[in-house]
Amino acid sequence: MVRTIGIEEELLLVDPETGQMSPRARQVIKEFHEHRGRVRPTVATDELDHELFRHQLEVRTDPTTDLDDAAAQVADARRTAGQAAEATGLAAVACGIVPRGETAVVVSPNDRYRDMVAVFGEVARQGGTCGMHVHVGIESDEEGVGVIDRVAPWLPVVLAISANSPFHDDRDTGYASWRSQVWTRWPSGGSTQRFGSVEAYRALCRFLLDSGAARDRGMFYFDARLSETYPTVEIRVADMCTDPADAVLVAAVTRGLVDTAASEWRAGAEPREWRLEELRACHWRAARYGVTDALVSPRTRELGGAREVLDSLLATIRPALEEAGDLEVVTQGLDRVLSHSGATAQRAAYERTGDVRGVVDDLIARTRASWSHDDG
Repeated sequence: MVRTIGIEEELLLVDPETGQMSPRARQVIKEFHEHRGRVRPTVATDELDHELFRHQLEVRTDPTTDLDDAAAQVADARRTAGQAAEATGLAAVACGIVPRGETAVVVSPNDRYRDMVAVFGEVARQGGTCGMHVHVGIESDEEGVGVIDRVAPWLPVVLAISANSPFHDDRDTGYASWRSQVWTRWPSGGSTQRFGSVEAYRALCRFLLDSGAARDRGMFYFDARLSETYPTVEIRVADMCTDPADAVLVAAVTRGLVDTAASEWRAGAEPREWRLEELRACHWRAARYGVTDALVSPRTRELGGAREVLDSLLATIRPALEEAGDLEVVTQGLDRVLSHSGATAQRAAYERTGDVRGVVDDLIARTRASWSHDDG
């Protein structure tokens, strides 16, 4: 059985005249509805949603088992957002965090979002990051928790592959993924230790709600969680990728990890124990360097070259990739990001232009190219 995948992407709204974020999601979505009419869309790629702040939009795909279909849906969803944004004089941009100095953020007109800012203060106000979430189909919550427990040490590697947020506040942060550092300020976010059972997973969720660390069940911001809406495990660790090929690579790797972990769970193979502090250290290194320096190997717990660790990842999930028909996509994709990742592409744009504004212009152009074929 090939597991379904679904992709959620979060996009920034940018004023192409200034390169600054623009809090006009409400106008963009209004224009979208007026243009499309009021008939409810029949496919996910014809939908646009608000996010926490008015400089963000969310798009998604429908579940599919086919990577080519997933890639086409990513382009369709980005086109939906991009055309609506352009109709209001803006650009929809795919990257992990606002590269330029932030103007005052504006919370979306939603009581839940307003309450989040009231309760969590500056953590929420600086939470306008953009991630890519991959849903992978599971057969039960028990299988899902078994998967979550086993993929945890590999998620920093997924983060490294996707890293696409080096610039923030008009400067290079020194990180390949600054988004991940900002995101983990949420008290309900980040890595989780082994749960061992659905009961233990639910007990932690209740504690977060009872303590106020999560306002509601939608705020379980774990790097891997059980979806509250779909029969899926949701992997939330990746940066938003500018190159849709990188997004598809992340989705394929994620499915491979989930399927491999599920097979180990069914076979009764116990996962290795990792302390939360160890997982956090692995995430820090992946965020700091992406795939340009050594990563912690989930197999040895020691530093290894990025190529070595990615080869280990490929070997671990190879049977699942072969079964799904994803091996070639992943093999070629890992080679590609090792030579030119999202973070290195942004830094190359800075080297060419000498200005973070040049980075934004490049992101605008590459995001548009990911859904538009007007130029040939």
